[in-house]
Amino acid sequence: MATWLEVVLEIVKITVPALIVFFTVYYLFRQYLEGQQRMKAMELQQEQRGVTLPMRLQAYERLSLYCDRMLMPNLLLRVKKPGMTASELRVALLLAIQQEFEHNITQQVYVSDQLWQIIRLARDDSMDLISQAAEEVEPRADADALARAILAKLNERGSLGLEKALQAIKKEAAIYLG
Repeated sequence: MATWLEVVLEIVKITVPALIVFFTVYYLFRQYLEGQQRMKAMELQQEQRGVTLPMRLQAYERLSLYCDRMLMPNLLLRVKKPGMTASELRVALLLAIQQEFEHNITQQVYVSDQLWQIIRLARDDSMDLISQAAEEVEPRADADALARAILAKLNERGSLGLEKALQAIKKEAAIYLG
């Protein structure tokens, strides 16, 4: 009969190569599965990019249109009606800005938080400009007096927040267009 040392040695002779084969297969299989997982993730990312890129670009377009519509000369041309008082024009301008903003609020989902903050600051800047100009004009004065005061304030300030927002939109869109 074989001694216990010979039995143990035979078991080791069989077990060690089997363990080596097992760990080699395990390692190769794990590498294969990780590679497959990476490929799936890349495919999903490409698929998502294909779906979200058009939506993101549409958001940039809509926000650009918002900023253009809110530029004071454009806004005044659209909102000012004959026979309005300065007070009525002020309310109409502020209401138009807020309504346009609310109409485009869902676009924040598709743009960076930083860009959305710039858009909000531009809106606030425009509203502030209107309020400051309105303080200098008698509420019952003709709407033209407020329009002139707004344009004068605009000329004093130089660059308006909306113009900076348009530049930020263009920069961020360029990043996604490559």
